[in-house]
Amino acid sequence: MNILLLIGGLILILLGANGLTDGAASVAKRFHIPPIVIGLTIVAFGTSAPELTVSVSSAIKGSADIAIGNVVGSNIFNTLMIVGCTALFAPIVITRNTLRKEIPLCILSSIVLLICANDVFLDKAPENILNRVDGLLLLCFFVIFMGYTFAIASKPSTTEQAGQIEAPTIEEETEIKSLPWWKSILYIIGGLAALIFGGQLFVDGATGIARNLGVSESIIGLTLVAGGTSLPELATSIVAALKKNPEIAIGNVIGSNLFNIFFVLGCSASITPLRLSGITNFDLFTLVGSGILLWLFGLFFAKRTITRIEGGIMILCYVAYTVVLIYNI
Repeated sequence: MNILLLIGGLILILLGANGLTDGAASVAKRFHIPPIVIGLTIVAFGTSAPELTVSVSSAIKGSADIAIGNVVGSNIFNTLMIVGCTALFAPIVITRNTLRKEIPLCILSSIVLLICANDVFLDKAPENILNRVDGLLLLCFFVIFMGYTFAIASKPSTTEQAGQIEAPTIEEETEIKSLPWWKSILYIIGGLAALIFGGQLFVDGATGIARNLGVSESIIGLTLVAGGTSLPELATSIVAALKKNPEIAIGNVIGSNLFNIFFVLGCSASITPLRLSGITNFDLFTLVGSGILLWLFGLFFAKRTITRIEGGIMILCYVAYTVVLIYNI
């Protein structure tokens, strides 16, 4: 029953995200909002809506480990598995701007989370909590990131560089549908309803599985939930590789990872403080390390290209991380 709730919830989340994105993009197009703005906001939200829905729903229900584990696990999955799998299909070329600015920014976001989540070590607090102040800080970083993204996207001379950010890249690959008014509103309302209801089902299913298996919610959040909510990014990246555009995977991963930490966790912690009872520094350092590994592969080996061998190494790293999690249950 819990598995059915999990699968049914995920299907509703994916359908809801797609419907909400199509409806909102159609309305924005009718108001003559520039396509790049639609890509940087509505489409970017659509691809990360599963993580946002699950984490916010988990936070409201008091399942903080699923809320945080979903983001941390999704980002590790994105960096190691999605980039790794995409590189197996076709080597990924990384632009110089991405190596100098965007991947380091992604690493910085992980370090910010590591600092915010270590109250016991840094402040001698009785427990580690992502409080509302931490949430607002993450949201401030998100505003800065969006400002940077809009700035580089508005410069014609840096089109190649701007294409590495998730939102404009996805928008370029996505034709914005022109829908009748009534259908646009129906898509938006129906999409929101599916996201909310699907998120509740997904969280109920995940917590039920954790109870039945006798494992912590953090393990379920870091693995099963994280993998499920990362399906849109995985599908987008593999399809891009099959269409001979594997570079989209880097923008996909960077944009999603930044959105997850700064916006998803920022919103979740702002709604209700999140206690880190099951998420450890091993998970957080793995998150930081995965970003550093991506940066090193792009910087020092194969001339700014993630090769098939490097992709295989990244997949093995993710498998090793998962094995350690399971071994320590």
